[in-house]
Amino acid sequence: MIEDQIIERIQELCTRKHISLYRLAKNAELPYSSLNNILHRRTCPTVTTLERLCKGLNVSLSEFFDFEIYPIRNEELTADEEELLNKYKNLSARKRELLHAYMDGLSQK
Repeated sequence: MIEDQIIERIQELCTRKHISLYRLAKNAELPYSSLNNILHRRTCPTVTTLERLCKGLNVSLSEFFDFEIYPIRNEELTADEEELLNKYKNLSARKRELLHAYMDGLSQK
């Protein structure tokens, strides 16, 4: 359901940005009880509320739904692995080629 995806996204972005739910409510100029209802009663926020939450998270509405910029976290990855993947995504095509060559050299026995 879309509600579950939105709620998961809010929680994931709070974790990534080290923002508590209380701080998010303050930043978004929403009552904490409203945010709490969205998260715990699994209700889908209105577009206006979602825009305010995005403001509180300091992301645009399009970034909120852009899973390439902020992918849902893979619980199987360590923090170091996730950091490396995020750095990799920001490399130019040429630097990615160089990194691949370097890693191929490292992994040869």
